[in-house]
Amino acid sequence: MDGRPLDGIRVLDLTNVLAGPYCSYQLMLLGAEVVKIERPGQGDLARNLGPDPALNRAGVGASFLAQNAGKKSIELDLKDTADRTLFEELVTGADVLLENFRAGVLARMGFGPEQLARINERLVYCSISGFGHSGPMSDAPAYDQIVQGLTGMMSVTGTAETAPQRVGFPVCDTTGGLMAALAINAALLRRERTGKGARLDVSMLEASMSTMGWAVSNYLVSGVPPEPLGDQNPTAAPSGTFQALDGPLNLAANQQRQFETVCRLAGVPHLVHDPRFAEREQRKVHRDELNTELNAALSGRTAAEWEREFNAAGVPAARVLTVPQALDQPQLAHRGFVSSLPHPGHTDQPLHVVGNGVLFDGEAYAPPAPPPLLGEHNAEREHLARTWASSMAEEATAS
Repeated sequence: MDGRPLDGIRVLDLTNVLAGPYCSYQLMLLGAEVVKIERPGQGDLARNLGPDPALNRAGVGASFLAQNAGKKSIELDLKDTADRTLFEELVTGADVLLENFRAGVLARMGFGPEQLARINERLVYCSISGFGHSGPMSDAPAYDQIVQGLTGMMSVTGTAETAPQRVGFPVCDTTGGLMAALAINAALLRRERTGKGARLDVSMLEASMSTMGWAVSNYLVSGVPPEPLGDQNPTAAPSGTFQALDGPLNLAANQQRQFETVCRLAGVPHLVHDPRFAEREQRKVHRDELNTELNAALSGRTAAEWEREFNAAGVPAARVLTVPQALDQPQLAHRGFVSSLPHPGHTDQPLHVVGNGVLFDGEAYAPPAPPPLLGEHNAEREHLARTWASSMAEEATAS
C-alpha cells in the first residue's frame, strides 16, 4: 500500500479547542506527523469539554477526543528558558507551525513570523484567528457564535419569526480549520517548487463568509439581501422540508421536470397547470400555497416510502435524521467513515471517531492511534527535535 500524501510532513500544533485542532486533524489523516505543544499541567482547553464529567476530569473530554486522534502530545512552557530552547529546536525541523492564539500573542512570546522565519526559512507558519492579524478587528476576541453573528449567517437561519438563530454546530470553527488545511497544503506544494516557506493568516470571519454561497452572492451581484426562510430553499420551489405521515421529508424539485414528477407521484397532477405554480418564479412567489398543497398530498405515506419513490424517479428526497440516525446509515459504514480506536480514558468502550469523507485510491484514511494523554510523549521531546532537525537539513541540502 502506498503511503499517505503528507507522509514525512512534520506539524507543530499549538492550537486549542476546535478550529486549529480540526485543521491539524485533517493534516494527520493525510499522513502528517502532528505534535501538540500543550501547556504543562493544563493542555488543550478541549480536554475539559464534553458531556461526560468523568472524561473531562481525566483530561480526555469528548471535544478533545473528537479532533486529536493520531497526534502526539508534549508539554512545553514557552516562558521557560529550557523549554523555549527545545521549542526552537523543534521549529528548526518542522514543516508547519499552526496556532490559533489571538493576533500577536505568539509574537509577544518572541516567536512572531519574522523570528520563526529566521529559525526556519522553509517553515509554513499558519495562524487561525477570528478576524485575521490585520485590520480594526484584529485584536477582538472571537468564538464560533460571535463569528456566526458577524458573518450574517445567523440572520438567514430560522424563519422570519425566529431568526436570527445559531447554526446548530460550530460551523465557523470547522470552516476556518478546513480553509487553513487547504492553504497549508498549497503552501507546502509551493515550497516544493520554490523552497520558500509561507506566512498564512486565516480569518474565520472571511473563511466562513466565503462558504455562504447565494446568501452573499445574491447581494453582491444583484443587490438583493437574503431573508430567513427556515427549512426552505430560496432558489427554487418546491424545495425544502415537507411533512410525511411519520415525520419530515426533505425534497428538492429544483427543475421543472422534477416538479412535474413530484406532482404526478404525489397524486396532484393538476398543480402542474395551476398558473400559480406552472413556472419556476411563480412557484417561488406562491411558495406557501404550493407547500400547503404538497404537505396534504404527502401526509398519507411515510418519509421512507416517499424517499424511495422520489429518488427512483430522479427527484432528490430524503428523511430528516437525528445525529444518531445519521451515524447509523449503511452508506457511512460502507465507506469506512467512522473508525474505532482504543479509548485513552481506559474505559471498556472503544473510541469512535470520524474521517474526512475522502477516499484516496479507494481507501478511507483513519487515525493510526488514539488521542494522546497530556504530555504522553514528553519522553520523546529531545529525540523529536534532533530527528526533525536532521531531516530538515537533509531536505534543504537536497533541494
